[in-house]
Amino acid sequence: MTRKGKRLAVIAGGMSFIIAAVLLVMFAFSQSVAYFYMPADLAKTPVAPETRIRLGGLVGQGSVVRGAGSTVEFAVTDGNDAVKVHYTGLLPDLFREGQGVVTEGKFAAGSNIFMADTVLAKHDENYMPKEVADRLKAQGLWKEGGATQ
Repeated sequence: MTRKGKRLAVIAGGMSFIIAAVLLVMFAFSQSVAYFYMPADLAKTPVAPETRIRLGGLVGQGSVVRGAGSTVEFAVTDGNDAVKVHYTGLLPDLFREGQGVVTEGKFAAGSNIFMADTVLAKHDENYMPKEVADRLKAQGLWKEGGATQ
């Protein structure tokens, strides 16, 4: 093999390695992406069952129902629409009605109940996830320091 042939073989091998690495990274990212929605977004464009998403908003007033064991049902609302959430596990200490929350999970097949496997609540008085705060501020439902009722 000539020097030119060896050089082309090394370049071709390097390019194929880089292409394979990029494809693997793209596949990994596509499997872990969870898009963010608020209840009003879901009313406009429903999500297919078993699609992993993040659902954010405020915990609805009077919506928290504790079941057997560590099962909890509550509603996530943005002031216009609400989505019923079913969660089994330990809730954050600061989880309560009227507070900001982001849940992650999937809709159950054949129902409008969101099956959450992760629940995140704001961790102090000044923090709310940026996406949730921006959307609630745009709708006039959130002011710095707390939600308006």
